[in-house]
Amino acid sequence: MTVLTHADTSTPLVTFGVLYKVGSRNEDAQHTGFAHLFEHLMFGGTPNIPDYDTPLQNVGAENNAFTTNDYTFYYITLPANNLETAFWIEADRMNELAFTQESLDVQRSVVIEEFKQRCLNVPYGDSEHLVRDLSYTVHPYKWPTIGARVEHIANATLDDVKSFFYSHYAPDNAIVVVAGNIDEEKTFRLAEKWFGGISRQKIVTEIVAEPVQTARRELTVSRKVPAKKITMAYHMGGRVSADYYVTDIVTDLLANGASSRITQNLVKRDHLISDGNAYILGSVDPGLICMTATLLPGVGFDKVETALRNEMLDIINGNFSDYEIQKIKNKSEADKVYEEIDLMSKAINLALFEMIGNVDLINTESEIYNRVTRDDICTAMKRICTSENESVVFYNND
Repeated sequence: MTVLTHADTSTPLVTFGVLYKVGSRNEDAQHTGFAHLFEHLMFGGTPNIPDYDTPLQNVGAENNAFTTNDYTFYYITLPANNLETAFWIEADRMNELAFTQESLDVQRSVVIEEFKQRCLNVPYGDSEHLVRDLSYTVHPYKWPTIGARVEHIANATLDDVKSFFYSHYAPDNAIVVVAGNIDEEKTFRLAEKWFGGISRQKIVTEIVAEPVQTARRELTVSRKVPAKKITMAYHMGGRVSADYYVTDIVTDLLANGASSRITQNLVKRDHLISDGNAYILGSVDPGLICMTATLLPGVGFDKVETALRNEMLDIINGNFSDYEIQKIKNKSEADKVYEEIDLMSKAINLALFEMIGNVDLINTESEIYNRVTRDDICTAMKRICTSENESVVFYNND
C-alpha cells in the first residue's frame, strides 16, 4: 500500500483519503456498475463497526466518496487531533465488510433509484450510454460508471459482491493520502499500526485495449425529448499523454463560457442550436473528446453536424488567436491555484497523480498546459478529428 502525506500547519483539519484502483474499467461486461455499488456498500458497516457514520460524527468528521471510470475515492475530513479515528475506521472496512443480504438489498435499491433518476427518467439520460457504446467495442469504457444496465445491479448477489470486494479492495490496490495539520512521522506509524496487518490480495488487473477505429460510426435513436441533440466523439490519448492537455485546451476554446466558439457562432450568430458543449472523458486509458449540441426547432442534423465539424476544422487550420489560447491557459492556472487552497483537492490530486505514475504532476501540470503551442494543437487535432475516428449519435425527438 502506498501512503502519501502533505503537512499543512495553517489548518486545524486533516483530510484522510483512500483511493482504490477500481472503477468501471475493472468490471465484467455482464456485471457492470459494481464499483459504484461498492461506493454505497462500503458505508454499510463491518462486523466490528456496524454503524460507520456515528463514530465519525462523534469526533466532528465529515465523510463521503465518489466513483470514476478508473478509481474510487473515499474521504474523511476531521479535526487533526482525531486523525487516528480515520485510520481505525478505514482500515477496518478495508479488512472486511458486513456482507448481509439486508445491506445489499438496501444499497442496491438506492443505486437502482439513482440509475432511474439519472438515466431512465430524464431527457437525454441515456446519452452517455449511447455514445460510449458506439465509440468503444471491447474496452470497459463502453459503459458509464453507473453501469450499462440497471438489471446488472438488480441481479447482483451476495456472492457477486463478495467476489468483487476481495478482488479489488486490499492494501496492494490502495493509496492512502493524509493532508493537513499532521506530524508526518507519526502518520506513517499510524499507517503501519492500522493497515500493516491487512492481507494483500495479489490484485491482477487485465484491461482489454480498444483497437484503433478505422471507419466512421453513427447511431440514430428516437425518444420523447424536447429537442433534437447530436454528439460527435473522437478517440484520443489517455491521462498521461500529450493529447490530454491539448484536447482539454481545445474543449475550452470550443465551449467554455459565453465567449466560446460554439456559443458565439452556432448559438448567437447562426441560430442553429440552443446550447452546445465540448468535453473530454479525462480517463486514464485512451478516452474521448466530444462535442454536443441541442438543435433549435426546424434545424436539421446535417446542418449542425457540418457546423460543429467546421468549428473543429478552424482549430485544425490554426484559425484562433493567441489571445484565446492564453486566456484559457490563464484560467487553467487560476483553477490550479484555487485547488491548492482546498485541502480536499490537494488530497485527491496527490492520490490521482500517484495512481497514474507521476505524483510530481501536482506541482508541474500548470507548466505542461502553458507549454502547449499552436502547432501542438493543430497537429494533434488533425490526427484525432478524422472521419475514420468519428462516432456520431443523432438523438431524435420524434
